[in-house]
Amino acid sequence: MNGLVIKNTGSWYTVRTDEGSTIECKIKGNFRLKGIRSTNPVAVGDRVCIVRNAEGTAFITDIEDRRNYIIRKSPNLSKQSHIIAANVDQAFLVVTVNYPQTSTTFIDRFLASAEAYRVPVVLIFNKTDILSPEDLEYQEMMINLYETVGYVCKAISAVDDSVKSELEPLLKDKITLFSGNSGVGKSTLLNRIIPGLNLRTAEISEAHNTGMHTTTFSEMLPLPYGGWAIDTPGIKGFGTFDMEPEEICGYFKEIFRFSKDCRFRNCTHTHEPGCAVRKAVEEHYIAESRYNSYLSMLEDKDESKYREAF
Repeated sequence: MNGLVIKNTGSWYTVRTDEGSTIECKIKGNFRLKGIRSTNPVAVGDRVCIVRNAEGTAFITDIEDRRNYIIRKSPNLSKQSHIIAANVDQAFLVVTVNYPQTSTTFIDRFLASAEAYRVPVVLIFNKTDILSPEDLEYQEMMINLYETVGYVCKAISAVDDSVKSELEPLLKDKITLFSGNSGVGKSTLLNRIIPGLNLRTAEISEAHNTGMHTTTFSEMLPLPYGGWAIDTPGIKGFGTFDMEPEEICGYFKEIFRFSKDCRFRNCTHTHEPGCAVRKAVEEHYIAESRYNSYLSMLEDKDESKYREAF
């Protein structure tokens, strides 16, 4: 029997079968021995094969080939990965320039990982209703930066009912991963988009201007106009996984464009003479924040490097 993994609570997986029923599943005992270096060998969005058992539940025995996925380094086990979701049409990265502030390093690492697995990303700038004039000016600068690079950006307020009609054309009939730091308003946004959902939300910690986890597991939520929203726990850091240094340039669109004019084909864009990328940074054709994110990702091969801040 085949089906779609629509919920993952850590030890149990809810699978919606092709016949339309849902069944709670566990992983077959030897499943983890197949060389999958992941804290979650099965992810929400996976197409799986299952075999029912006498208890009325089922075992997952196989995963169909994934067309893509979003992956990050496991925050606890540096040599392992954590698959956030599989088989998605796009990702909505919900960010806030304040309450709490999403760092450009976090945004850039997420975007680069999505580029690596060919997942289009829309940047959703939330909480515009509570931003100061200075915050709004900074948000406009951020939007201009990422639109210039080539990303779709939306400035919204998740508490405003108009957000439903604004985002519907982008979400209709697509599988969309919702991700972001804790506290950026992801649950509030999903509650607004999906009537009657009532996900738990929490206030921001005023002492540290940081969010608190409200979603504790990943789940696919059907959208009223077709498609799915994948709700995931808020993430603090985004350590990149299984990227070779020479590949990383290709995941930064504007850096890759300028790299073609470097004097040396194997230029790392860190110190070489005749580097077109560093020249573009000096001349402000490449944002310094994006270049610094690129440099930080080059250092990820150093296993002793502390990643959680990213």
